Formats: sequence, structure tokens, C-alpha cells
Amino acid sequence: MSVKKEQIDTFLAIASDAAQAILKSIERGESIHVSSHYDADGLTAAGIIGKAMARLGGRIRIRVERWTDEKIISEMAAENFPLTIFSDLGSGYLTLLKNGLSKQRLIILDHHQPVGETPPNSIHVNPHLCGIDGSRDLSAAGVAYFVAKALDEVNVDLAHLAVVGALGDMQDKYGQRELGCTNKIIVDDAVRAGCLEVETDLLFFGRQTRPIHKALACTTNPFLPGISGEEDKSLAFLASLGITPKCADKWRAMRDLSEEEKRKLFSAIADHLASKGFPSDVAMKLVGTVYTLTCEEPWTPLRDGREFAVLLNATGRMDKPGLGVAVCMGDRGASLEQSIAVLEEYRRTLMKYLSWLNEKPGRIEELNSIYVVRGGDFINEKVIGAVSSILSTNLPNPQKPIIAFSTIPGESSVKISARTLDVMTSKGLNLGEIMGVAAEKYSGRGGGHDIAAGAQVPVKDVESFLKLVDELVKKQLRGTT
Repeated sequence: MSVKKEQIDTFLAIASDAAQAILKSIERGESIHVSSHYDADGLTAAGIIGKAMARLGGRIRIRVERWTDEKIISEMAAENFPLTIFSDLGSGYLTLLKNGLSKQRLIILDHHQPVGETPPNSIHVNPHLCGIDGSRDLSAAGVAYFVAKALDEVNVDLAHLAVVGALGDMQDKYGQRELGCTNKIIVDDAVRAGCLEVETDLLFFGRQTRPIHKALACTTNPFLPGISGEEDKSLAFLASLGITPKCADKWRAMRDLSEEEKRKLFSAIADHLASKGFPSDVAMKLVGTVYTLTCEEPWTPLRDGREFAVLLNATGRMDKPGLGVAVCMGDRGASLEQSIAVLEEYRRTLMKYLSWLNEKPGRIEELNSIYVVRGGDFINEKVIGAVSSILSTNLPNPQKPIIAFSTIPGESSVKISARTLDVMTSKGLNLGEIMGVAAEKYSGRGGGHDIAAGAQVPVKDVESFLKLVDELVKKQLRGTT
């Protein structure tokens, strides 16, 4: 998507207005509440805006949420902070904010499709309002970065965090999995700040930090049946190719492989996936643009942009979001150490769920226009989004989106995650709209991006909801909605 200079200028002007409002609040000594989402993009957004305000002596409190609802808004109203900043939250709940926080000043830093009218007491910084695609060209972390940069040019040293947020939201949609358009401005800032290097290479998880066989075993995008989650089988796979995992008794990482070894490994994985019935282009997901954070220590999960994002997702989805925010704000001590332990648990959890889904063919059900994963109470609702994201790139028929759901413990509702590919959004599919329409029909709430969306509906209505979504996808692709 091409973006005109006028659109970027308009967006930057709104970001500057938000920065000025924050600066005035800090100068008045007001307490500022930041409410942010618990995924990698939300945590980096909170870390960026939090760090920028802390540098100015701001009195801030950061609270991380899974979603926004009437209960949370009621609590905010009762606390009555002079200024509340929503990051990676808010645009999908504008009516809720208008009704529940009418007496408070609000700043919304978001990139989701806006639903409703912006409350009159707020500054709404969202790329969609300026004709910029928030699902591909700018994440919430990027929005927070531009506001932070407008606060003080010194905050250009936070650009690499916005790159991590965009990667966490899978905005690497351009050629060879590159960040493009407005995100490219941030990438260039990070490179100029000396915090980032960009190159094309293999994209294995742990390419900087893990022995080759462990990196293979940790690969989930694409999921490699018989290799992902299986370190011993990964070693055997490498041995069959004549690739030595050690050199002088020291484990080799992916970055240590020669170009010939990389070509041999890639070719063998492509053949392996083909033998398992995967489409021929799935293996290409393993080649693309690598973002190395040169400001981070080698052999840590923070060195690679995508691995950093996974670590943050892990902290959020494993109920430790405070660790992720602390790491983003600069803690390289106890918070980082604990985050790495949480990351390992998160990886094991994902592997368990993906292996379970691959054990029996019927666990990924194909309907007329969608795939359905019934996670029930087996797949934790906090990671159902991560599971659906991985599966969306490994489906037999890429023409159909995937709808996955899990029950929410202690509640009579389910959490639903919907994912599709660019090839479908280019044909007019908008999952954010479909989730919103279908959820509203069953007294739920839904929305998001065209390519990735979510919803919550009562357990008793989930089958009817899925049937309606199946019909809406079919109608939307036919252009009849």
C-alpha cells in the first residue's frame, strides 16, 4: 500500500497534539494512567510511552489488560485519573469510553479499526483515521513511538522497540517479510540510532541464541511435523544432511552456518513439508528480512527482533505482563531473567497444543468457508490467538480463514480468535467487521483488523456464532455484504 506524504504529515500532526497534551499534564504534576494490551505490541507501546514520560519526570501508572469492558471502564472512572492513555486499546471501544469516561481526558494510541465516534474529550491517534493501514503499516508501538519522538527527539533511541512491536503484530507483510511503508520510517530511525541492523537470512527462532537443533525444534511458523518440539529428531535430521551441530565442542547457532549449509537445510525442510502435504510455498516463510537489535547483548532473546516479540508475548499470555513492560523500559536484570524462564514455559505450552492439533485430522475442522479449532478448556484462552496465528500460515486451503476458540475459566463465554492471509484481505475479506457483526448478534463483542480479529460470545451461542461467521465470510467474498 502506498501512503502519501500528506497522510503521514496529518498523522504526525495528531501525534504531536497528543505529545503536547502529555507534556502539559506532566508539567502540572498530574498522575497519568496508561492502559495497554497484553500482547507484544501492547507491551512495547506501554514501554515506549512509559519510558518517554519517565524521562520527563512524569508520574505514571501502567496497567496491562486483556481487553476493555464495562467493569474495567467503571474502575477507571472511579479512580478518576486526570489523564488516561490507552495504548493498543481503545479504538474498538469508542462508545464505551465516551459513555464511561466522559469526565476524564483521554489519549488513544491505537491501530485497530475504529468503531464508533471518538469521545470529545480525547485525542485519538490512529493511522486508520489518516488513510494509513493499521494492520500492515503501523502498529500501536509505532503510534506510541511517534508520540514519544514528538515529546523529545532523544526518544529516537526507542525506535527499535517499535520495530519489535510491529514484528510481534506480524506486520512484516512486504517482500521477504519486511516491514514497509510507515513502519519503514521507524526502521530507518532505529538504524540511524545505531540500535538495528537489517539483512536477509533464514528466520529460525533462536537463530542468534540457540544451538541449531534447538532452533529447529522451536520452529512453529511453519510448524514442522516430527521436528518442531523434538530436539532428538532435529539432531537426527541435521545428521542426515551432514550438518555438524558442534564445532570444537561448541554448539553452533543458525547464524554460524555457511551459505551452502543454509541452502541444504532449507531444501531439506521444503522436501519434508511437501511430504507432509503442505503447500509448496510454506517453506518460504523460513527466508526473509532479519532485524538484529545491535543495542542488545549477543546470545540473549532480545538480540533478534522477532524473538524479542515472542518473549514479550510470552510474558503477557502467561500472566506476567509486568515483566515485559519492565524489559521494554530497560530492566536487564531480574525482569529479563524471569522473562526468559517464562518464555521457555510458553514455548513448551505452544508445542503441546500444536502437537495435540496435529495428532488427529478432525481437530482442525473444515466448514464451507472457514476452518474451526475447538480449543474448549484444553487450549488456554490466553494463547488461543498465538495458536490461530501459527495455524493460519499452515492450512491446506489458504483461501479459508481460521476461527479458533477456548472457554474462559470462571465465565460463561468463550474467547475467539480469527486469522487469515493477505491473499484473502486483498479479495475483500475483513475479519474485524465479521467478528463485530456476528458477536453483536449474540450479545458479545468483537472487532480487530481485517487480517486478524477476535470476539467474545456466550458459550451457549458459540455454534450459532460459527455458523453465522461461515456464512458472512462466504457473503463478504462474494461482495454481497
